[in-house]
Amino acid sequence: MFNKKTLLITGGTGSFGNAVLDQFLDSDLAEIRIFSRDEKKQHDMRLLYNNDKIKFYIGDVRSFDSIDSAMCGVDYVFSAAALKQVPSCEFYPIEAVKTNIMGTENTLKAAIKNKVKNAIVLSTDKAVYPINAMGMSKALMEKVTVATSRNVPIGGTTMCNTRYGNVMASRGSVIPLFVEQIKAGKPLTITDPDMTRFMMSLPDAVDLVLFAFKHGAQGDTFVQKAPAATVLTLTEALKKIFNADNEIRILGTRHGEKKHEALLSREEYLKAEDLGGYYRVSADTRDLNYGMYEEKGEKILSQEADYTSENTERLDVDGMVELLMKLDYIKDELKG
Repeated sequence: MFNKKTLLITGGTGSFGNAVLDQFLDSDLAEIRIFSRDEKKQHDMRLLYNNDKIKFYIGDVRSFDSIDSAMCGVDYVFSAAALKQVPSCEFYPIEAVKTNIMGTENTLKAAIKNKVKNAIVLSTDKAVYPINAMGMSKALMEKVTVATSRNVPIGGTTMCNTRYGNVMASRGSVIPLFVEQIKAGKPLTITDPDMTRFMMSLPDAVDLVLFAFKHGAQGDTFVQKAPAATVLTLTEALKKIFNADNEIRILGTRHGEKKHEALLSREEYLKAEDLGGYYRVSADTRDLNYGMYEEKGEKILSQEADYTSENTERLDVDGMVELLMKLDYIKDELKG
């Protein structure tokens, strides 16, 4: 499907963009465009990969003209530009709105205008029953994708959401922090030892987007089934891998954090299509004629559970070790 095509990645200097390059530089893609506002990260990436197939575009998804100009001639889009740090978004929520919501709208409008074939928007489990500004902005970002998809002409850009759990060893995630603390002989600082998180690798994240490209219909949301572990299990697994005996220090939950995350709400789980390793949630295609639904509800809804990091497959320490040892980041840290 990518033969001689052009792919654009917004927020392309992040962990996801680097994972895409690692997987697709040797593919039959004609061009991969990296779009971001960070010229230093682009420069570092240019030196690291040194490949003429990669083209760099300085810009910001907050500006329609900026993303529109980079979209000319593009076939496929990965919309990964976002503010993702929970504390930062708590203190500057309007900045999350500008990037995560309005920036996504700009990206999708530019995709439609430039006749892009497919656009995939990257979301997060924090968008399900959100309690923090980052999750709220991502939840509205998903709604923007679905709402925009309703008005795309037949044969126009197909747009879908993909929703992720914790992407292990991604930039800003907790695993690099724990490894740094282990190597420095410092206590491992955890918030709540019983807190659970879904565990996904960066290649898993790329695979989910590719699955959405191949199987997505207008406005779909895709979720990959994933195991979970407690934060304590994660730290114990890392200590085992690095043969460490660091103290574990419990700090308490930070504001804006949940004890467990959900990848599918109860309402979504009820209508989700099980595709084996993935769930597909079709877009809600009802219109504004609410009168049709005043006397009819979904009684079964109250009997359904959410799909959460608490009730998914739970990893023990050995299972977490096995999963961590598949990560290039862990292999590199062990060598170093």
